[in-house]
Amino acid sequence: MDLQARKYEFIRELFKVDKASVMDKLEKILKKEQVGRDTIEEYNKDIDEAIAEIEKGEFYTHEEARKIANKW
Repeated sequence: MDLQARKYEFIRELFKVDKASVMDKLEKILKKEQVGRDTIEEYNKDIDEAIAEIEKGEFYTHEEARKIANKW
């Protein structure tokens, strides 16, 4: 699949997203790609945010992730 086709497929999947938290993460990834490498402070902030999400129960178990991936 060429890059243009992959972009189109990604956009189609993007329309299915129904959680603001998922959109926030995708936007963050895109911004990082545009800006370049993170600083150690940004890495630490990302780790702290991830730990907070886990503590709030905002994560998928390995089994849940496998089921989601199988739908792709």
